[in-house]
Formats: sequence, C-alpha cells, structure tokens
Amino acid sequence: MAAECVPEGPDLKEMGEEDVWELINDNRHRISLGVKPCMLIPYLRQARVLTEMDEDEIISCLKLNNSSMRTSHMLDLLRIQGRNGAMALLESLMIHYPTIYTQVTGRKPSTEPSGFSGLIKYSDLTEYLVKALTGMQKELKEARQEASRLGSRCTSLEAQLGQTLERQEESRRLKADHGRMRKNLAAAHHDILKLKDEKCGLYARYTAVIEERSAANIHCSDLNLQVRVYQLQFELRKAQTETDYERQRSLKCTTPSQTQRLQEEISALRRQLLVAETIAPALGDILGQDLVEARDVHIELAEQLRCYREENEQLTRERQEMVEHKECLALQVQKLTLDCEMYQQKSTVIQSQLRELQAERDHACLSRDEAQAQNARSLAEKDTLRSANTEWKFSWESQGSSSDSLPSSPSPRPRLRRMHAICPDSDSVRGCNIKSRDITPSSVRSQNVEPPCPESLRTREKTLWYNRDSSETAECDVLLDNDFVFIPGGNEVEQSVMSNMPSCQSNNSDGLSRASAPPFLLRSRPRAMRITGRVLTISFQGEALLSQLQVVGGNKTGVFVHQVTEGSAANTVGISSGAQILEVKYEQAQQVLRMVLEDTTLEEARWALGQVRGFCHLSLRPNQDAYEKLLRQSGEAMSGDSFYVRVNMTLPGGSQDALSVSCNDILHVTCTLPAGADRSWRASHVHPCQLLDLKTGNLPNYYRAQRLLISAIEDMSIQPMALRKAQDKKKTVRIVSMGRQGRNPLWVCVEDSKDKRTGPGDASAPRGYLTLMPYTLVTPHYPPVCRPVLLLPTILGRVLDQKLAEWQGFQLCEPELLSSSEHAARLQSSEVLEECEQGGQWCYTLQSVERVMKQGTHCVLPLGLDCVRRLHRAEIFPIIIFIAQSKSRAARKLKSKVQRQGWSEEQQLECSRSEESLLDKLPCLYRIVSPDSWDDKTTLLTTLHSIILVEQKKIVWVEPDLW
Repeated sequence: MAAECVPEGPDLKEMGEEDVWELINDNRHRISLGVKPCMLIPYLRQARVLTEMDEDEIISCLKLNNSSMRTSHMLDLLRIQGRNGAMALLESLMIHYPTIYTQVTGRKPSTEPSGFSGLIKYSDLTEYLVKALTGMQKELKEARQEASRLGSRCTSLEAQLGQTLERQEESRRLKADHGRMRKNLAAAHHDILKLKDEKCGLYARYTAVIEERSAANIHCSDLNLQVRVYQLQFELRKAQTETDYERQRSLKCTTPSQTQRLQEEISALRRQLLVAETIAPALGDILGQDLVEARDVHIELAEQLRCYREENEQLTRERQEMVEHKECLALQVQKLTLDCEMYQQKSTVIQSQLRELQAERDHACLSRDEAQAQNARSLAEKDTLRSANTEWKFSWESQGSSSDSLPSSPSPRPRLRRMHAICPDSDSVRGCNIKSRDITPSSVRSQNVEPPCPESLRTREKTLWYNRDSSETAECDVLLDNDFVFIPGGNEVEQSVMSNMPSCQSNNSDGLSRASAPPFLLRSRPRAMRITGRVLTISFQGEALLSQLQVVGGNKTGVFVHQVTEGSAANTVGISSGAQILEVKYEQAQQVLRMVLEDTTLEEARWALGQVRGFCHLSLRPNQDAYEKLLRQSGEAMSGDSFYVRVNMTLPGGSQDALSVSCNDILHVTCTLPAGADRSWRASHVHPCQLLDLKTGNLPNYYRAQRLLISAIEDMSIQPMALRKAQDKKKTVRIVSMGRQGRNPLWVCVEDSKDKRTGPGDASAPRGYLTLMPYTLVTPHYPPVCRPVLLLPTILGRVLDQKLAEWQGFQLCEPELLSSSEHAARLQSSEVLEECEQGGQWCYTLQSVERVMKQGTHCVLPLGLDCVRRLHRAEIFPIIIFIAQSKSRAARKLKSKVQRQGWSEEQQLECSRSEESLLDKLPCLYRIVSPDSWDDKTTLLTTLHSIILVEQKKIVWVEPDLW
C-alpha cells in the first residue's frame, strides 16, 4: 500500500540537465548522509562516468574523513559529467537505494530495461544486474544466518527482559513508596515552615508592643519629672518669699497698722497656697489623660505606618511591572526604528533611481529629437544628391538620343523618387515609378522627395530597433550587404564598391560560408556607422587599441572613452570623449569573438580592449551626462567600479597600505586598477549593519589572490595534522569552485559567434585548481523584522528547538498535513522544505514559515541544511547557527540529554562533522558558537538569544548559485 501512495514525479528522460541536477541538489543532504560511495561506484564505473583515478580519489583521499564527505565529493565529480552523471547516479540509487530514489525523484523504482537511460549496453546491464542479484542473495543468506543467531540471542534477552521487568516493577513500587514518603516529608516540612513564619510574626508583634510600652513608660516618666520640677519650683519661690519677708521685717520696724496689713497679706498668700495645693492633683489627672490620648495617637500612627508600608510594596510591584512594560515598549520602538530606517533607505534608493530615470528620460528625448533632426537633414542631402544624379542621367540619355539617327519624341521625365532608407535593393534604383504615387508620405520606406512627417520618423526608428535583433543574429550575412566595402588593413579603403549587385547574386549569397566571407566590412560612407536606435557600431583598424584611446569608468557607471590619440584610426572614424563602450567584436584565430563591456569593471574592460589585434567593431552609446558626472565625482578620471565580494581566504596585511582581511569577510571593491598598485584592487571593509565603508586598503586582484589560495592549500596539505587542526579552528581557507558554468563570474564574458556552446563549462574541460575562487560576488538583502532560526548540528538542534521556542518572540515551525495531490504539487514547485520523520504526508512547507514570520516572531526551524536553498529562492534568509562540539562537562551533559532521545555519541559526532563540512557550500554567512562561550544549557540558550538579536540587525549577503 505504501508503494501505491507514492506520487508519480516527472519523467527524468524529459527533464533538462539543469532541472535534473537541481532535483539532486535539493536532496544533497539526504544523499550525503544515507548513501555509501562504495555501493554506487561499480555501477558508475560501468556507466563510464567515473574513472579509476576518480575512484581512488573518492576512496583513498585523506581529506575525506567520513562517508558523507566522500559522497559529496562523488556528487561534485558526477556534476562535471553533466546529464550522464545525473542519470547514472539516479539509476544506481534505483538499484541499491530504492527508498532514497523515491524520495529524490518522486517515482517508484523499476528494473525494467526501459527505465534505464542507455548509458550501459543491455548485455552489460544484464550482467551487472545478475552480479548485483548474486551479491544481494549472498547478503540475504548472511542476513538470514545473522537473523537466526539474533533470534536465539533475542530469546535469551527476552528471558532477561522478563526478570528485568520484574525488577523494574519492584523498583517502580519502591519509587512510588519513596515518592509518597517524600511528599509527606515535603508536606510536614511545609507545615513546619508555616509555623516558623507564624512564630516569627508573633515575635515581631511582641517586639513592637514592647517597644511601644517602653516608649509610653519613658513618656510617663518625663511627665512625672516635669510635675516634680513644677512642685520644687513652687516650693522654692515660697521659701524665697518667706525669707525675703522675714529679712525685711527684721530690718525695719513697722507700725501696728503695717503689721496688721502684712498679716492680712500673709493670710491671703496662705489661702492662695492652699488653692494651689488643691489644684495640683487635678493637673496630674489632666496629664494622665494626656498620656492615654498620646498612647491612642501612637497606635493610630502605627496603623497608618503599616498601611503606608503595604501601599509602598504595592507601588514597588507596580513600578517593576511598569519597568518591564517599558522594556517591551523600548524593544518595539527599536524594531520600529529599524523598520523606519530600512524604509527610509529603500525610499532614498527609489527616489535616486527615479531621479536617474527622469534624467535618462530627458536625455533620451533630447537624443531622439537630435536623431530625428539629423535624419531629416540626411534625407534632404540624399534627395539633393539623387536629384543631381537623376538630372545627370537624363542629360546623358538626352545626349545619347540626340546622336541617334532616327528622331523620336522625348520621353516624359519621371518623378524624382527616394531610395529605400533601410535596406536598398538593386531593383529600387531602376524604374519603379509605377507605384510611387500610391505610397503615402508617412511610410517608412517612402520614395517621395518630401521629407517624412514625425510619425514616419518614429515608425522608422521602431522598425530599425525591431530589425536590430535579426541583424545581430546574422552579422556576417549582413556584413556582405551592398553598402559595405572590405578593409584589408590600416586606414586605407579599397575603391572597389560592392554595390548594385543583381538579385541572383543576393539569392546565392546563402551558399557562401563564413570562412569565405571577409572577416570585417565597413560602410563606404566617410564615417562607418550603423545606426541601431541610440547605439552606434563603428568599424575601424584597432591594432594596439589601448594606445589609440583611453577608457575610464567601471561596472557601476559604465566604461567611457576618456581620451583619443590624435591621428589614430579611432580618431579618424570619429570616436570622441564621453562615448560609452557597450561591446567589442574582433577576429582571433579565424573566429569572430564578442565581448560585452556594459557591466564590466575597468580592469576587465582594459584587458578586453587589449586583446584586440587588427580590425574590430565597437558599439558605442553617446552618454555625455553620465561621463561628466563620473568626472565630477572621481576627479580626473578614474574608476567607476563598485561591487561587493566575500573573501574565501585569510590575507594578512603585509605593507602599510595593504588591507588585512579574514576568511568570510565582506569587502566593497571601489577600484580594480588603483594608481601605483600593480595587480591590486582598492577595497574597504563594510559595516555589518549598514552599507558604509570602513577601513580602506589595497587587496590582491582575482588571479593573484587565486595563486595565493593555491599556495595556501598546498602549504596546508604538507603541514602536520595538529597544526592543520589549529588552523581549521581559525578558518583560514574556504574552498569554492566555479561550478559547472566553468566561468569566473567576476570576469568578462567572451562568446564565440560560431559555436556559443563551447567553453570551459563543458564536461570535457579540465578540472584543476584554476576553478578555485578566492572571492565570490555577493548581493545585499534587507530581510523583514524577524528571520527564521536554524540550529545545527541537526541532532543537537532537535533538543534546543523546543527550549528556544519557549522564549518570548520565538515560535516553533509546525508541520502541515497534505493530501497526495497537494504533496505532489508542492513538491514539484519546491514548496516542501522537508518531510517529517514520523512519515505520512506531514511536511514542513514555506507557507508555515511565512505565517510565523507575519506574526513578528522568529520561526525556529527543526530542519536540516537542505532547506536553505529552497528558503533563499522564496526570498527568506534564515539565521544559521552551528554549535561546535567539545569535551567539557557541560557538553557531556548536553550529549547525555541527546542520548536520551535515542541518538548515540557516534551518530552525534558523525552528524556534526558532516554538516560542518557542508557549511562552506552555503551561499550565505553563518555563525559558530564556540564551546568556551557557554557552561550549561541555560547559558547556551542565553548565548543563542544574544547571537540571534545581533544577527537580526545585520545585512544578509548572498552569493549567486554557481551551479
């Protein structure tokens, strides 16, 4: 039933070479992990896609440490063989690994002869299948013997398992009792802690009451002391008064009347004293009442203080909540600020592009008006010359008729006609006055004398532009037109004009081969120009072309003519400063070569122009505004280069002006031919979060850096293993080849007009170190707010994905249940990232990742490396983090948790090594977490969180797909 549910994929015989290899590359990770090269090599050798040297290299190479690396290297070797290598690989998978074959192609494996591609003869295929069947029968017999042995072993193990289950049941019962006792102990401990807390509360209350009582006693003693002081003061004043009175009485004699008066005063004073003594107890009562009121006020104040403390605690909790809310708002503000900056940058770029488009549109309108005016003037001059030619022809015919013996009436003078402006025929020169009046003046090929109207000029321009492609495809045939003459060399023009050719010769011109035709032709007019829209094609003698003209600019601004040598062939044909060079054609070894210079660097342009030896064709475009803008920006002349590269090797800065770079650094190259630096580029480090240039210096150019890379690899091959491992930790070299294109993407494209399929990208091209790339082109991308997260190695990532998804701002990617038709359709459109291990139709899709990203959270991907290319095709750029393995205590604890999931330590190491070797094949940058940066699982998650926040702010640099 499982075989019937397999969806039928596309027919492999109908698929193209790139489609088949794209299908294999999408499943490269699965093939590298699940296939053993020794099983497939015999069939691949039989199919003649691998040689004996390739087999020795795959099996015996010391650099290939494990089976995954050998399988990956075997895929690279088969990739060079093109479609034959792909078909042979799929057929070997169909024979030896039918499950992987079904996962890769979506088709059921079949051993019918029609299911093979025919790389092996039928007899050889039958012999191979018989040998394979015999080997499988032997393996089946051995497997059955092993199964019988394992059966007996299983019986003994089942007996042991029964005993173990009994022990486990007893252990489970003991654990339950132990757990129950621990729960009782925990409950008792909780009660004890609760009683301790209550006791502490009572002690606190008792202490507060004692403090309040002591304060009240102190206040009462103070009041008693004040009362005692008042009494003593009163008694002191009384004694002083009596003493003064006795003193005065003893000093002077008083009359009886005075004595009587004094006695009355004394009695009055005694009465007042008695009143005062009766008042003192009332004052004590008043003070006691004041003490009671003071105690009540103290109790009220203590209650208010307790309420204030509770309010303070509540306010403290609210303050903490507000601080957390403030941090969340600050994070949102930061995200919105990043979004705003990104939108501002995009808006600035769009506005600048809009201004450039407006300027180009205005310049195009002016150029169009000038071209129309020039065309009208040219037509007027042609009409004048043709009128004079017609008059001369009629005068000659009149002279011939006058000399005739028989008198005849003069024929009427035919109306003056215009020849065809685009493609003149021989018949148009002769009498075609019959239908000349029927042709409207607005026609493109009007033969009337009057200049055409503006509609005719626009139609003529469109027709010229439409005929440009067809004229370019048959360039050599067009060069044999009757409006060209052959230029053998120098600046001399032969006087023989290939014009007025009869129609029979034009019909037989197809029989002429390209080798028999002259290599270069030139129009017979003074300046050899062919107008195709706004592009002018100029033909002249280009011997030592760089000595005739000097070029400036680069890939960002275009390559322009800066200076032209006086008296040179380029000056003779009218090339002037400010013209943009789009293309150059020349002959080399009897082949017409074509180089496109529209988007090349200054170094490439000068090299291409230096290859010209003899006659050449230059395609120019007048672009004076861009040329003047280049001169204003870079001064007297120089480079307009601007592109970004990723460095694949470590280059120490030797001299003072040399730029020190490390492997995987991003550089901005601004000049490929700096002054005073031979075979060097001018480059700058790039800010990781913005397109800003940092430190600037000189860098070896591509081919000098390639030689340095080859030397570094050779030095590494002869170094001892310990030193090599120490250098691997620093990552000094990243090996990247040109891929099957076989062409350097940083160099100019050279096309052969005779056979455009021949080139270094063919299967017959030699393989070697010349395909190594020290620099690779990269393009910047600005991802959305939250990028997906991919943790490697895959086995370790399965443990950390769940924990990381529990953090705020992260969510685990969930699989989708697809029907058979949906699964086949999405698998065909590369929307299925990976199938679940649990089987069925559960798959991780692009739509599930996009749904999580739209929520503004990071999507944690529980996937492997195969999903990266599919995500990049959908403009989704994940954050790739690789956790390096170590032998520390924390790493051993983490490995033990992985082993609980059913993975052994050997499988962990194998997965880590295989995926670490595949990291350099990724088209984007990645981060490696060193073992020294974390101690346990918590610190590891914290480190991952901080790395993700840092990587989210960075620009994503992506390499083009070299395959």
